[in-house]
Amino acid sequence: MLLEGKFTLKAPIQKLWDTLLLPETLKACLPGAEKIELIDDKTYDCVIKQKVGPISVRFKFKSILTKVEPPTHVEMGGDGMDLGKAGRFTQKTSIDLKETGAGEVEVSYRCDASIVGKLAMFGDRILRAKAKKIEAEFTQALKDKLEGAA
Repeated sequence: MLLEGKFTLKAPIQKLWDTLLLPETLKACLPGAEKIELIDDKTYDCVIKQKVGPISVRFKFKSILTKVEPPTHVEMGGDGMDLGKAGRFTQKTSIDLKETGAGEVEVSYRCDASIVGKLAMFGDRILRAKAKKIEAEFTQALKDKLEGAA
C-alpha cells in the first residue's frame, strides 16, 4: 500500500528538522505512541497502539534511518509485528522538507507499507482512511508543538 501526502507548517526549516526526528517529538505527536526510544543515532525502538475496525493492535517495531540529508531529506525503513499476533508490517518511508517562503515549510512524504495477517483483511480503503486520520492528528500535534516552542 502506497501512502503519499503533503502538508505545510509555519516554522523555519532548520527548527523543523531539529525537532522532527527527536523521540520525544515523535512520541508526543504520533497518535497511539506508547514508546519511541532512540537506540543509536539511526535506530528507533517503537511501540504504537492503534484500532483498525474492530481490531486493536499494538505494534512493536524498529525503524532505521537509511539516508539523512539535513535539513531537507530523510529515508527510513522498518518492520514489526502486532504483539497480539494480528499481523506484521514492513515500511519504507521518505520525507522531504522544502521552504516555500513566508516562513513556511512544505513537508511531503511517501510511505510504501506492506501489511499481512488479520489487519490485511480490512483492505486498502479502510487502512488508507486510518492512515489519513493518523496523518491529520500528527500534523496538528506537530504544528501545536512548534508553535508552542516559538
